[in-house]
Amino acid sequence: MEDKIRVLYVDDDEYNLRVFKASFRFDYQIFLAKSAKEGLEILKENEIHVIIADQKMPEVTGVQFFESILNEYPETIRILITGYSDIEAVIDAINKGKIFYYIKKPWNEADIKLAIEKAGEIYLTKKLLKKRTEDLQKANEELTRFVYSASHELKAPLMTIIGVLKVADMDQNKPDDMYLSMIEKSVKNLDLFVRNIVNYYKNSRIEESISEINFNQILDENLRSYEDINDDIKFSINIDESSPFKSDDFRVKVIINNILSNAIKYQKKDNPEKKVEVSIYTSPEKATITICDNGIGIQEKHLPSIFKMFFRGTHYSDGSGIGLYIAKEAVDKLNGSIQVESEEGKYTRFTIEIPNNLASVPQAAALR
Repeated sequence: MEDKIRVLYVDDDEYNLRVFKASFRFDYQIFLAKSAKEGLEILKENEIHVIIADQKMPEVTGVQFFESILNEYPETIRILITGYSDIEAVIDAINKGKIFYYIKKPWNEADIKLAIEKAGEIYLTKKLLKKRTEDLQKANEELTRFVYSASHELKAPLMTIIGVLKVADMDQNKPDDMYLSMIEKSVKNLDLFVRNIVNYYKNSRIEESISEINFNQILDENLRSYEDINDDIKFSINIDESSPFKSDDFRVKVIINNILSNAIKYQKKDNPEKKVEVSIYTSPEKATITICDNGIGIQEKHLPSIFKMFFRGTHYSDGSGIGLYIAKEAVDKLNGSIQVESEEGKYTRFTIEIPNNLASVPQAAALR
């Protein structure tokens, strides 16, 4: 019985109620009501899939009954039985979303059955979709909580290890430098991976927050974070902010950080003139960011794949292969574009264009 479509039939004519139940009692779970009030009581106590109501009832018409339950039972599918004289009321009810289907009197069993089957299928499909959507939202929330919790739990011991390594490096009786260097490199790679995972989840979930971008500050913070590995790299920074530039500060930082870190990491070790050039130009329409290095370059066959998650195009890479993927995702979120040119052993150049949201009004200001 539980697997059957549950149908509530509301009609003030007792003969019609008996005929309806006799006709469909084997196909569906039938509930009968002689008035809108009785129908409402049945709805309160049972999950009803389909409601069929006669338009001509003495106290409340079928359309009025449907209108009264629309807010409380919006998912229940409504079918109206009516005569030709009530066609204007039927059209009005359809236009206002109060009924799914109407059947003209005198009804026949085949018409009613077809309408119930269609209505029941829609109800159960919508119910299943709602349940799956709720499950997906719950899973996403739990996954987000896990990522942030796991990253927090990992960050603390990583910072402790890095601190201990620095103390060991200052100790006159320190262990072999090679082993300390290997440990430090592995810890920093893990720390970078954790930060990238957090950035990935932030980028995929948080809404845009528009503010004025300070490119000088962003680059200064980035270069300071790589001071221990960029001592022998010559940086050329050219920022022309001809126009104020507004965008999402978090995503712009992620893009620049991930592209710039690659330019720093993939230098040729034996190159006495390591260079990284950063050029940023802003206009009322967009910001154009170019980051170019004279490092190991990228093989032409790998260029179409470098923005894929976990792709690593060279054996020199000891990273996770997620940085460029996250940068591309962030650019896409900002409706921008990113292009790469490279020649193996010579150079790699990334060109990013991000639309200027100069006309955007902060939400708080809009509310005032």
